[in-house]
Amino acid sequence: MLRVRNQVGCTKEIVKSCEKEAVTIAMLDTGIAKHPDFDNRIIAFRDFVNKKTDIYDDSGHGTHVAGCMCGSGKVSDGKYAGINPYGTLVVGKVLDNKGDGMIENMIDGINWVLENRAVYNIRILNISIGMGECSDPQRMRRLLAKVDEAWNSGLVVVCAAGNSGPKPMSLSPIGAQKKVITVGCHEGGYFGNKKNLCENYSGRGPSLYEMKKPDIVAPGTDIISCNAFVKKSGKDYKNPYVTKSGTSMATPIVSGAVALLLQKYPWFTNEQVKRKLQYTAKDLKEPWNKQGFGMLQVNSLLT
Repeated sequence: MLRVRNQVGCTKEIVKSCEKEAVTIAMLDTGIAKHPDFDNRIIAFRDFVNKKTDIYDDSGHGTHVAGCMCGSGKVSDGKYAGINPYGTLVVGKVLDNKGDGMIENMIDGINWVLENRAVYNIRILNISIGMGECSDPQRMRRLLAKVDEAWNSGLVVVCAAGNSGPKPMSLSPIGAQKKVITVGCHEGGYFGNKKNLCENYSGRGPSLYEMKKPDIVAPGTDIISCNAFVKKSGKDYKNPYVTKSGTSMATPIVSGAVALLLQKYPWFTNEQVKRKLQYTAKDLKEPWNKQGFGMLQVNSLLT
């Protein structure tokens, strides 16, 4: 994450300037582990898959995503801190240990977030889930309508473009929605000609609902973040971090930046947030259906 923070212009000084009342991010994913980098900032948890009451993540995906957003980097002396180390988390487990899930669980998760929005001061909904096409279009339409409802309620909904690229119109159905902020992957040349870069399989626009998609890109290749299966070993921790790649990792980087923005400008609406993200992004000179407005630039976003 140190490399990522440098790439997107997220300096310690900029983060410090936003050290105000923490913004709450809701995340629908595989759950979250009690990792030391989250301190006491997991303020609510709901399991829609196995109906357990204790906080857990039997996949590791959700914990990694949360670390990208708002891990404190405590175990690494700040090296692997997320974009916003102050943010608080409300987590809904809607995917199982393999990262699979039912549309109904996603809908229930969004309803839960909407019902508790005021209780926990939720401003952002992060959906790092790249869904394929559903065999039942009616069920998918219900889910997409619920995503739109979340945006219309005032939440900043940040969604992954998915990992089904590079063909045109390969966006995840949720990421193809017009209103949400759709995040694709791009490394901005950091890895040179290395193979298997996330940007080479990041979902591409255009979208049926909005021609200009994705909205923005962020790094998503070989991201080091929190490991759900960390073990305490005396005073130290064993395997506290793990490397993952995908638009699932790029998405929380944007959500973390949005949380910083809302801590600095709490009166911003979701539409204002979206425009600020778009107009402060760095043009990478790539086709629109690959980069959208360009690479996230936190330093420009927060000016």
